[in-house]
Amino acid sequence: MTTAVSELPDDIEALKALVLAARSESAELAAEAAALRAAKADADARIERLHALLKALERARYGRRSEALDPDQHAFAFEEVETGIGAVEAALDAASTPSRERAPRSRKKLPEHLERIEVVIEPEAMGCACNCGERVKIGEDVRERLDVVPARLRVIVTRRPRYACAACHEGIVQASAPARLIEAGIPTEGLLAHIAVAKYGDGLPLYRQEAIYARDRVELGRNLMAGWMGRVGFHLEPLADRILQHVRAGERVFADETTLPTLAPGTGKTKTAWLWTYARDDRPFGGAGPPMVVYRFEDGRGGDCPARHLAGFSGLLQIDGYAAYRVLIDPNREGGPVTLAACWAHLRRKFYELHAAGLSETASWTVGRMAALWAIEQEIRGCDPDARRSARQQAAAPIVAELFERWEAELRRIPGKGKLAEAIRYALARWAGLGRFLDDGRVEIDSNVVERSIRPIALNRKNALFAGSDGGGEHWATIASLIET
Repeated sequence: MTTAVSELPDDIEALKALVLAARSESAELAAEAAALRAAKADADARIERLHALLKALERARYGRRSEALDPDQHAFAFEEVETGIGAVEAALDAASTPSRERAPRSRKKLPEHLERIEVVIEPEAMGCACNCGERVKIGEDVRERLDVVPARLRVIVTRRPRYACAACHEGIVQASAPARLIEAGIPTEGLLAHIAVAKYGDGLPLYRQEAIYARDRVELGRNLMAGWMGRVGFHLEPLADRILQHVRAGERVFADETTLPTLAPGTGKTKTAWLWTYARDDRPFGGAGPPMVVYRFEDGRGGDCPARHLAGFSGLLQIDGYAAYRVLIDPNREGGPVTLAACWAHLRRKFYELHAAGLSETASWTVGRMAALWAIEQEIRGCDPDARRSARQQAAAPIVAELFERWEAELRRIPGKGKLAEAIRYALARWAGLGRFLDDGRVEIDSNVVERSIRPIALNRKNALFAGSDGGGEHWATIASLIET
């Protein structure tokens, strides 16, 4: 605040008021400057921590194998980076002088199916200074923000009045009690579905849900909810079986298996059981069939499991190279043999480990050539099988031939017990399955469809630690089939 000498008032009281106003403004500026310095110091400290976190991520990505992080840990780390950036921005905004409202940034429109609650904010003063009449609306600014109504527990009270004849007091009538999933139980089907999705879909074990309900002073013990889930699994079994029928009816099916630690009865220890996973997704080759996945709980990992699960199926089966599936290619198999297609992503990982460690020029060259194969797949995804086959024959087949030619030549000159030789032998032993995608447009280059279906199971397994029994594992497979589909 500056004023020319000629503009200063002659009155003493007015001069005193001017000096006091200047002092007050100076104090406000000093306080604002101090707040900005404090915010900057805090922001610098946060930025330094974020840089350290990014360095750790770089070491995990490019450093030694012992420093590697799994994908979930990478995701958590980047969440922490975003959280830190948001805190820095908020601190700087709070310390700076308030300005006029910023224009909304361009962002993706919120889904149309969500309920819209409109709030109209009218100006406090509607009159015009000229008193010439009422104001008329000439436009408006509209913004959308995402809101949530937290889950609320409520009690459904069902009354069934009884009626009798007023004259004879006989012939009493009453409506029949509605059917319930759990007879004489307190949960509605909505609550059962909520618990099931939280446990088997969102990875929220029952002991955590027990604590959540306790915050609302509702006592739902984990053992009680476990019993409910057993009944839910029993009633959903026919639907899971029906999903498996639809999967088997597909032209091409993906298969994989993952461990599910299960409590062994009477020992207090866990045993290794398995969730066999079968997925169907026709969208990559332009099919109209809806995607679906089904899980089957088994004690073992032998070939008898897929033989039972895929009884009657004789189409294309995409796998990771596990030998147990080879029982399905028996020409004497009832319903006919299955055609196996191998996964290039599993093969690529073997070469990528050597490339990342800088141990093999051939491995690095292989990873680069394989990248070209996935680029071709990206362009033809969703096309019909004939178009995909034609594009692969023209662009991908020469790359595949070049890869196998170099691998065969390399295998003859390198030590037979090395990692590179092991990766090459893995590829050569599965040449027929790996080359299947060149001749059939329905085949995918990898089995990532089924691996994505296993990921929620792995996360839930990490949180729940183990299934409580074989029955619990079977219910887990049943309910997860419905949720993931």
